Amino acid sequence: MKAIISTDKAPAAIGPYAQAVKTSGLVITSGQLPIDPATGAFPEGIQAQTRQSLTNVKAILEEAGLTMDDVLKTTVFLSDMNNFGAMNEVYAAFFTEGSFPARSAVEVARLPKDALVEIEVIAAL
Repeated sequence: MKAIISTDKAPAAIGPYAQAVKTSGLVITSGQLPIDPATGAFPEGIQAQTRQSLTNVKAILEEAGLTMDDVLKTTVFLSDMNNFGAMNEVYAAFFTEGSFPARSAVEVARLPKDALVEIEVIAAL
């Protein structure tokens, strides 16, 4: 069985998908673009966009009763791998040292709405 996780503290899905799904002891989020749910706009720059994407992830996890410390795995999609260092600085602030999740980071040709970053996570209940 699965349950859909949804919160207005993160942007609504822009297609036929859920913000997250809870099943078998896991919460799996969809990729979170850096959309500010209050304005619908992207902030400027990779650091601000990373912060907004992770803030959106955090809000979804909180709706499921979890925290960022419950994240097992992240996938970071970057429009330009030259932004890796700046993204990483912000990313590190969202996780507790010593319990960092596993992570993949890849450059992609293009992200929806021409975002600089998109982040998805898998967390344990």
